[in-house]
Amino acid sequence: MAKALLGHLGGPDPRLLSEMRRLQQRVRDLEEECLRLQAANEALAAEQAKDDDVVISVSEAEPVLN
Repeated sequence: MAKALLGHLGGPDPRLLSEMRRLQQRVRDLEEECLRLQAANEALAAEQAKDDDVVISVSEAEPVLN
């Protein structure tokens, strides 16, 4: 019983702390990647919208002849 109490009062397990730090870093890395991908997606969407505007304005500027 005394060993259990000493183990319990001795503080957190270093292996658990190490694993927790590793997982926290992984979460930070994934959050950064998510932000980077969102920014890239927004840039691509803006580029696509700009390309769509150009196509529409060109087709409206030149009517089809029958």
